[in-house]
Amino acid sequence: MSLKYAVLAALLEGEASGYELSKVFDVSLANFWASTPQQLYRELERLERDGLVESRVVRQERRPDKRMFMLTVKGREDLCAFAATPPRRPTAIRDELLIKIQAMDAADPEAVSALIEERAAWSRGKLARYQRVRDRLLAGRDEEEYLREADRVGPYLTLMGGIAFEEENLRWCERVRDVVRQRAPLG
Repeated sequence: MSLKYAVLAALLEGEASGYELSKVFDVSLANFWASTPQQLYRELERLERDGLVESRVVRQERRPDKRMFMLTVKGREDLCAFAATPPRRPTAIRDELLIKIQAMDAADPEAVSALIEERAAWSRGKLARYQRVRDRLLAGRDEEEYLREADRVGPYLTLMGGIAFEEENLRWCERVRDVVRQRAPLG
């Protein structure tokens, strides 16, 4: 998959500037599809050239003009076709920390513990951000009511995937910490 479909999916929410899209990526898509702002802007240019998005310039006083992007009919059709196609391959984990844990027997247990604590802190931070997004989406409704009545549920369901991922990261970190503590006297 390319960044193309992540951008098209983000534009289902409606018209957005490149800056706004980069914030969407930071909050809701970064857990499963990371992108730098430069990659995002290049992709928007490509998508516009291909007729999948169109833009308009919004004049602003005291700030530079900004371009607002929106899906075209062709872009929506392309995204719909993509969404109906099975993934080409299953998810693969590429995580530097897992390589370090694989080699932990050659490392100082305190260094391993520090790495795990750092990962746990990242996960707690992401969970807090995801919870704020969840609260904003629910806007006082319970989950069942939201899922029954919301215009779009895809963003919520992917957010729930991100929450589950980070919760599992925290469970794994706790297990690794327990093992490192138990093994420390053996070292």
